[in-house]
Amino acid sequence: MAANRFYFITLIALVILLGYLSYQILQPFLFPIAWAIVLSIVFYPLYVFILRLARWKSIASLITLVIILLIIFGPFSYISYILVNELRDISRYVDAGKLEEIKNSIHHPSIQTVLNKIIAALNITEAELDKTIVDGISRLGKEIISKISSRLGDMVTVFLNFVLMAFSIFFILKDGPDFLNKIGDYMPFSKEQKGRLKIQIRDIIVSTIYGGVAVAIVQGTIAGAGFYFIGISNPVFWGFATSIASFIPLLGASVIWVPATVYLFIQGALLKGVALALIGIFGISLVDNILRPIIIGGKTKMPVLFIFFSILGGIKLFGLIGIIMGPLVLAIFISVIEIFRSVEGGLNTS
Repeated sequence: MAANRFYFITLIALVILLGYLSYQILQPFLFPIAWAIVLSIVFYPLYVFILRLARWKSIASLITLVIILLIIFGPFSYISYILVNELRDISRYVDAGKLEEIKNSIHHPSIQTVLNKIIAALNITEAELDKTIVDGISRLGKEIISKISSRLGDMVTVFLNFVLMAFSIFFILKDGPDFLNKIGDYMPFSKEQKGRLKIQIRDIIVSTIYGGVAVAIVQGTIAGAGFYFIGISNPVFWGFATSIASFIPLLGASVIWVPATVYLFIQGALLKGVALALIGIFGISLVDNILRPIIIGGKTKMPVLFIFFSILGGIKLFGLIGIIMGPLVLAIFISVIEIFRSVEGGLNTS
């Protein structure tokens, strides 16, 4: 009995040690692997469709990978070009002479009443308020430019991560299902419990990935079209930014269109501001309230607070991909806990 216990404890210690070392080995590559997993899940139905036609896993995986890369390269090449132009505009705008235009916008009649109340409440002069706002905008613009410029030196790392991501996608699509089946053989669950876990994971994927991506695409499209018809420059770029912002819990796409609306009001473009506000309320945000519940259907059954912190923690751990990976990991963890609870309940009743 003592020998069996020593063997069991030694085996657990060995598994923990090897698991920790395995994590340390893979840790530098978690970012491209995480992106590869998410993109493989999103495009897996396409891979299955191509596999029915090609019949060879390697060929189907390669064709799917090429399609994914084309979809990524197209929009992101354009977005990168627009972003460089925007940074140039910011660098010109933070010049002291250009910032004088901000002062004229600040004292537009439409917001002068509000500014007068702020001046009275803070007990400062109008010149001090002007200097505070202009200096703040100047510092913010210079800080953004400096941080993005410092990231340009990481282009080699970005390229390597992209290559590793593409390499991982190919093999995840090709060998992923067989690998998951082998993992299932080692899981200490009954066939019924494995089936329940598979259904729960599928529901989580549908809600967190397919649901989130679908809502992001629709919101980004509506926002881009709205920005275009209103006359805001670079509508594709801001539509893409709206799609990314739609993953932010509680705030969502309003992070983009609300400041844009305020900016239009400050500039005195009241009609455009009202039009964008209507598009934002009854178009962009309404889509989130209607489409997301239809797609998700309450399948995750996680409180909003849990989702909020899982996204923040996921971003800290994985970067941008944490917007999806955070809720996904937490939801799978909760599903496994529920299975253990049902197993414990069955043991107690027996």
